[in-house]
Amino acid sequence: MLDAQGLRRGAKIVAGAREDDIYAALGLPFIPPELREGGDEIVCAREGRLPILVEDHDICGILHAHTDLSDGVNTLEDMAAAVRARGYRYFGVADHSKSAHYAGGLSVDAILRQHAAIDRLNAGYGKDFRILKGIESDILADGSLDYPVEVLARFDFVIASIHSHFRRDPAVQTERLLRAVANPFTTILGHMTGRQLLRRPGYDIDVEKVLAACGEHGVAVEINANPWRLDLDWRWHRKALELGCLMSINPDAHSQREIDLTHWGVEMARKGSVPKNKVLNCLSLPDFAAYLRNRRRRSSWRAVMSRNHRNATGEADAKRA
Repeated sequence: MLDAQGLRRGAKIVAGAREDDIYAALGLPFIPPELREGGDEIVCAREGRLPILVEDHDICGILHAHTDLSDGVNTLEDMAAAVRARGYRYFGVADHSKSAHYAGGLSVDAILRQHAAIDRLNAGYGKDFRILKGIESDILADGSLDYPVEVLARFDFVIASIHSHFRRDPAVQTERLLRAVANPFTTILGHMTGRQLLRRPGYDIDVEKVLAACGEHGVAVEINANPWRLDLDWRWHRKALELGCLMSINPDAHSQREIDLTHWGVEMARKGSVPKNKVLNCLSLPDFAAYLRNRRRRSSWRAVMSRNHRNATGEADAKRA
């Protein structure tokens, strides 16, 4: 007779010098400690369905970090040097967008200056390392992103995040996020619930509905590794994967030292059963560059179609008027 965990009742207590020995004596593969929650992990182990969990060395690049151009401490060059020194292959700078006045959000002129600096630095790196042009674009109150299409199209990737209007009706807040996720230029949804541990709860949204939209639109869900956030919470990771989401493990670094916060994102991803092949920034530099090129092509096409639809709708409304 088996109990709820799939173990035979009345089984003898087994001792061993290593945990692997105990699992082997029970006829089970080793179950990583992060998965031991009294859920279905033993059944998954018996059926060979345990995920191969992501590890620190699987992360190939840093995708969410700030420089002194917005609210970071270090310069672009120094941040890139620190990322490179740690063995990563790419650095996705993502300073705050213009609406984040409190965080020195970037004007269009500042973006152009930063992109020129990135081009100069990349010219000296060769093929082994690359800085990617990103932005952490505020999700505005109506769900649109900071900057017009022409500016958003300049970036290699866009992290869309909420930094204002936290206390709203759950349906309104959910719809706000859904619109941001549907934006053709959104690559990653940043710290989805906005929680700050020991400081404030996350805003009230339909998390599953937002995750389903991310899966539908190919938007990666951030696992924000900052210890104040750890957002998206690990309890939602399996659902995100079931809904077809990729995850992105990001330090949200504001200094060279905070690049190392990435480790805590890996820990949370492991707790949430996330494997390497479901983490966006586990892609190699060539594969990630190809991924971004494909997304930009789709984004440009969707943006044109959306603009044409709006124009056609406007013309029709004008005729009816």
